Amino acid sequence: MSNKVYAGLLFFMSLICAASAQSTQTPEKSKPPKASAKTNIEVCNLLTNAEIQAALGEAAKQTKSSTQPGGGLLMSQCFFGMAGSAKSVSLAVARANPADNSKLTPRAFWLKQFHPEKQQHKEKEVHAGKAGDRTESEREEELRQARAITGLGEEAYWVGNPILGALYVLQGDMFLRISVGGIRQEPERIEKSKALARAALKRL
Repeated sequence: MSNKVYAGLLFFMSLICAASAQSTQTPEKSKPPKASAKTNIEVCNLLTNAEIQAALGEAAKQTKSSTQPGGGLLMSQCFFGMAGSAKSVSLAVARANPADNSKLTPRAFWLKQFHPEKQQHKEKEVHAGKAGDRTESEREEELRQARAITGLGEEAYWVGNPILGALYVLQGDMFLRISVGGIRQEPERIEKSKALARAALKRL
């Protein structure tokens, strides 16, 4: 796995941990759909080799999947690697974890990260001193880097910089994160991520 993709996965998990530390209450006026009854998602089946080849010019030669709880949600991830190439695709799907007592939903998490002004209850003072929490300035910097992407799911954002980034897409009671490695230009990475996200959303 390339350093860029690995760093992107760590960034995604840091978001999940931050949401758990902030609050478990769904903001008022948000009406999330009923949680999915699925206990497992085969994320590696959300993209086909033909779709990956169409986007990146190469088919995936290896995949690695995992499912684990994170910050009150269930995270299912798949890494698609290309043989002898720096190109890669990392796809993750977040959904509610029925075994977690916090009852945090992906939609509530999404609102906390991308629409903090809609929260009715803020607890940053309570959690400010906890180990592992991001500082307020770090969180604000991440939000400043989020760019709205139209035409994908219910809502989508690109988060990152010219070197590293990922596309987040909200759909129903889940959201996905997708990043592409081995592509140097950010506009090209965004377009390829959008194409792959459209393909994955059809199977969610």
